[in-house]
Parts: sequence; C-alpha cells; structure tokens
Amino acid sequence: MEAQKLLDALLVAERLKDTTRHCYTAKGRHESVAEHSWMMTLMAFFMRDEFPKVDMDKVIRMCIIHDLGECFTGDIPTFDKNQTHEETEKNLLYNWVSSLPKRYAVEMKELYEEMAECKTMEAKIYKSIDSLEALIQHNVSDLSTWIPKEFDLNLTYADDKVAFSDYLKILRQAVREDTIKKIEAAK
Repeated sequence: MEAQKLLDALLVAERLKDTTRHCYTAKGRHESVAEHSWMMTLMAFFMRDEFPKVDMDKVIRMCIIHDLGECFTGDIPTFDKNQTHEETEKNLLYNWVSSLPKRYAVEMKELYEEMAECKTMEAKIYKSIDSLEALIQHNVSDLSTWIPKEFDLNLTYADDKVAFSDYLKILRQAVREDTIKKIEAAK
C-alpha cells in the first residue's frame, strides 16, 4: 500500500483507540474498541492448536477488522444494537473500505460478507471469540460496573455461538463458572 494511503487508513482506524465500549478494564476505566479487538486477536492466536484444520490466520484477520465500522458510529452494546444501527454502520464502513486500494477493499469486503453469513468455520470461530471476549472482560471488570441485565447475560450469552465446537463449549462453561464465582463472592 502506498505510504500516504496507509497513513490515511491508519488515521481512521486510530479512532478505535478512543472509542470506548460498555465494558470496563480491571483498573476501572472503559475498555476501548481497539483493546477488545486486540484481545480477540490474541485469543485466536492462542486457539490455533485447537482448530488445526481451520485457517486461523483468516480468523485473526476477521478479529482485527471486525469492529472498524465503529470508527464511524461508535460502539453500541449488543443488547442495544438494532437493524438500523447495523445498516448505518455497514454503509459507512463499506464507503470507507471502497476508498482503500482495490486489493484491500476486495479482501475486506469478502471477509465482512463471510463474517455476516457466519457459515464457515472461520466465521463461526471469529463470532464466538467476539462474544466470549466480552464475557471474559466483564468477569475481569469490577461487578459494580455491571448493569442489571448483565448478570443474566454473562450466564447465558454466546451459548448458541459456541454450540458447534466442543472446545468453545468448554471455554464458555469456564467463563460461566468464573461469572458464578464473581457473583457469589460479592454476596
């Protein structure tokens, strides 16, 4: 990629460093979207041996780009996001992606379409990691930062997303057990 095009793309992506999510860090500040994407990418890196027949480099690419639309819309928690939000984010994202050099624009659009369809193993793993990372981050954050609906969500969210994989079901159960311990310790 031409140097100035790269700098322009990074200038847009840099917004995610200051775009906060609903989750908090262990030290009590809002997590950024960039931090969420980084942790997802690290999870995918460490899961490579669990999925030897899957293109985990593709999963890592999905994790890296999955929330770039939030450069334009900010983060809207899953439980508040609706179809209108999704369409607005997709339109703004695709407009920006179209401005990138063709090779990258084509690759990113193909990845986004695969992620949206969620039919390939790579897309299913990426989607599971996205959901699990949020649950893990909630378990790391102080319980006082949770809103009431998160007590139930942290026990049930993502069960459907991990159902295709024995490994991810085990990981989901470990996260649930951490949630139960966290809630019980606060009583």
